[in-house]
Amino acid sequence: QVQLVESGGGLVQAGGSLRLSCAISGSFFSIYTVDWHRQAPGNERELVASISPGGSTTYKDSVKGRFTISRDNAKNTVYLQMDSLKPEDTAVYYCKAVRLGNVYWGQGTQVTVSS
Repeated sequence: QVQLVESGGGLVQAGGSLRLSCAISGSFFSIYTVDWHRQAPGNERELVASISPGGSTTYKDSVKGRFTISRDNAKNTVYLQMDSLKPEDTAVYYCKAVRLGNVYWGQGTQVTVSS
């Protein structure tokens, strides 16, 4: 059974930073593609950042230069470093892992940025 557990969310002032973590249980972590998605109230869930098994990264345009996704294969963990946070970054952030066509989601962690 694959489980994803997110942590690191919270309340921060605009301009501040948070680091989210996504710990993935089970084997074969190194061959997962892992994404961070977010969903604000009344909005659809959207892709924020993605990291491939080889470490290639992609970002939503509005977070480029502010967010950094990374992975530590020894710890089975993917991180999302979020700097220069804005109120519009407020959302529940979800981790998603994909391997061999199977998709797994975490339960989400709330990020609230106050102005």
